[in-house]
Amino acid sequence: MNIDAAIEWLERHIDYGTWAARSARTGEVDLSLDRMRRFVGALGDPQASVPVVHVTGTNGKGSTSRMITRLLMAEGLRVGTYSSPHLARYNERFRIDDSDIDDATLAELLSRMAVAEAALGESLMPFEVLTGAAYTLFSERDPDVAVVEVGVLGRFDATNVADGRVAVITNIGFDHTSGDGDWQLRIATEKAGIVKPGAHLVVGDVDPRFDEAFAAQLPGAIWRLGRDIAVLDDRPTPDGRRLTIDTPWQHLDDLELPLHGAHQATNCALAVTAASAFIGHAVDPRRARAGLAAVVMPARMESLRCPRGPVVVLDGAHNPDAATALAAALAEVPCTGRRTLVIGLLAGRDPAAMLDAVGAAAFDTIICCTPPTARARPASELAAAAAAIGLATTVVDDVGRALEVACGTAGENDQIVVTGSIYLVADARAWLLAGV
Repeated sequence: MNIDAAIEWLERHIDYGTWAARSARTGEVDLSLDRMRRFVGALGDPQASVPVVHVTGTNGKGSTSRMITRLLMAEGLRVGTYSSPHLARYNERFRIDDSDIDDATLAELLSRMAVAEAALGESLMPFEVLTGAAYTLFSERDPDVAVVEVGVLGRFDATNVADGRVAVITNIGFDHTSGDGDWQLRIATEKAGIVKPGAHLVVGDVDPRFDEAFAAQLPGAIWRLGRDIAVLDDRPTPDGRRLTIDTPWQHLDDLELPLHGAHQATNCALAVTAASAFIGHAVDPRRARAGLAAVVMPARMESLRCPRGPVVVLDGAHNPDAATALAAALAEVPCTGRRTLVIGLLAGRDPAAMLDAVGAAAFDTIICCTPPTARARPASELAAAAAAIGLATTVVDDVGRALEVACGTAGENDQIVVTGSIYLVADARAWLLAGV
């Protein structure tokens, strides 16, 4: 298959109803890794061929994974990275050191996944196919380590067929849950499922009452934010943050991180700890500074300029905790002009909670869009929910058209923020980069 045929084959696996059931509320469906284990077994168990740093968390796992990758690269290691979702191309999910895989490699991998699926005689979820492709890639490119980002929760995530040497749990927030009962404990228990006996566990902003669930997985060591890991100083800069951290191995001061938002300081402290846990000693301060300075995180407080002037901030804040972090980060970015919020949500998100968390009432203009996916909440529904809590909005279904309207009426000192669904943000980013 060429790349177009390979992507077409992959996307025939997408069944949004099944996806929602499998990825949403723990306990409502029968989750299992049995099929994924059979699949990687048919592939020769490639996940066993490379040591893994496994990263989960309601928010922050993408940024933390990127930082871990850069820190380990700076230590001289060859690093494979598997992440999700992608913004523009599936290739982005698979990286060797600093490079996405090319179309020919992705097409060849997916062609082999098709053969393995046919031999297995079972229909796979698209994320299972992609995960099998990632582990196959890593087994053949032979990096020193693979940094693997969980798709959903942890225990039954397709990535969890690997035994991570280091596990990272960034935080526990409201996502993929019905919200009934002690939902935080249920989520913590599922995320704890990536922790293998003897592995090193790095824990971020997580209530200590969940420590029993983590300890039950029999990790070799647990290093926790607020006890073993600390952010001692954190200041915003024009380019990101300057911070000082303590880890179980060392003290590092005046680190320059080119990412905005106080939450990134915590992610950085976890990343440095995870990198040290993997190599078994303190990271080299000089190399760590160089590695962190090279971190790039598209669609995470990313600033791009409209073709006709104003700055557009892109952030894929897809749940209330992420939206709250975005609002806090935006408060550190001075804006002397008018502010416009462009937002679109997926079905299943609480519009009122999201609008409140992102501080929608503080914007001068709110434009509701429909994300380009079958799982989208229609813009008209979002606007109705906003009206119910006293917010006036404009409905422009297409985000490109919304940006055309917003940019056309904004001045150079104004600010436009695009957030909500990552599908919406990805489309906005493509529109801006195209310079329409």
